[in-house]
Amino acid sequence: MASEMGRPRRPKRGPSAVGVWAARVAVCVALCIGVFAGAVFTQAYLTRRSPSQVMAGYGLPIIPSPQTYFHKDRVALLMLGIDYDYNAKDIEYSTNARSDTIKAVALDLPTAANPNGSISILSVPRDIDVLMADGTENKINAAYTGFNGDTTKAAHSSERAVSQFLGLPGFDRYLTLRIDATKDVIDAIGGIDVVPDETMNYDDSWGHLHIHFIGGKHYHMNGEQAVSYSRFRHDACSDPCRIKRQDQVIRIAVAKLKNDKFNDLLHINQLINVMRRNVYTDLSQSEMLSLAWAFQHIDLSKLRTDQIPYVADKDLACCGNVLIADDAAKNALVKKFFTGPPPVASPQAGPGAVAAVDPKTIHVDVENGSGVRGEGAKLASALAKYGFVVTGVSNADSFAYDDTEIHVHTASVPLAGERIRTALALKTATVTPDATPTAKPATDVTVIVGRDFAKPQSEASATK
Repeated sequence: MASEMGRPRRPKRGPSAVGVWAARVAVCVALCIGVFAGAVFTQAYLTRRSPSQVMAGYGLPIIPSPQTYFHKDRVALLMLGIDYDYNAKDIEYSTNARSDTIKAVALDLPTAANPNGSISILSVPRDIDVLMADGTENKINAAYTGFNGDTTKAAHSSERAVSQFLGLPGFDRYLTLRIDATKDVIDAIGGIDVVPDETMNYDDSWGHLHIHFIGGKHYHMNGEQAVSYSRFRHDACSDPCRIKRQDQVIRIAVAKLKNDKFNDLLHINQLINVMRRNVYTDLSQSEMLSLAWAFQHIDLSKLRTDQIPYVADKDLACCGNVLIADDAAKNALVKKFFTGPPPVASPQAGPGAVAAVDPKTIHVDVENGSGVRGEGAKLASALAKYGFVVTGVSNADSFAYDDTEIHVHTASVPLAGERIRTALALKTATVTPDATPTAKPATDVTVIVGRDFAKPQSEASATK
């Protein structure tokens, strides 16, 4: 069952983007909306006022629902991350920047059927081949360039290109982050702890990019190091793996923000200043605050994420290698995230019902995605002691999984995923049923071991 890169279940897709997908928070949305929400709740705590009283200071004594502004229950948001270059004087400029990161986000606003709302993020590889508005063939990230620094026109051009590619009528709002946004946020919170998924050695002196990391080794990265790590794409996986690393860095940063950096006004003011310097958006402050309030109780472990898969690549005279999208898979993802019905909150099964599931009825295969030697076998042994039938142990498709993922392939054993999560006592693990369960799967559940099960070790090697 083992293979050099894990199970061949996602050919030409790059690493899995399901479950936490290394980003169990709303990526850039959380960085922006979360900063404002954090400011509200921090000020409420320090000044001994209610959040509503603090909101009154922003001119919103009564916080309107997002539906008041958007007049519907689902909001489509385009998030872009733009790069920059250096001129002959070694000064940064981004006049003709391209979009380094492209994410289409569906915000399902809280309703009676889904009281906490839900967030879905679909990443578009920047090298995807598309037809531009003028009929020329190019990479999709080129839609942002050619507007002489006019960020509004550039964003609207990207909105047209991405919505046409996805088959959507358009986006309600856009949010563009300069590359310094992530770097400055990470520096403002004192750096983050990352274990690279592979060894990286790459230098680009002109682009000020110096990437030297050992796979499986623990690093405390400052903002520049973290951004360099997330921009690395000189491996066999290229852009899809770069997307996964970008979201891994953002997820770790936002987790740190939530855990210990929304605790004083100094950090809040630093973070708000970072956003003001580095974010361009047509979201008004009132809309941001309304969204922050509406999503304050969302279970971010239920975040739905994926990326557009590709089936081939080719070279274009204009711009080098481009990726050819898997149109069938793309259409299915767009339907799932944007045009299909929103998720409906399902009643939680009680602990008694979960405990009643017989482990001997559940066949499990285990994949080590932690980058720590032996953790796949360790988790498999723990499951076997509980009575689960372990069918095999292998390496995952990547060693960048921070949190354990439990993928359920069958509907014939209700609560199988929850039974495994309960046995492992891993609150950070996510349970994700297959969209279309297999009638008779070879295994009922796949557990991908993350670093939440295996604490980072400085010299651990990335093997099972």
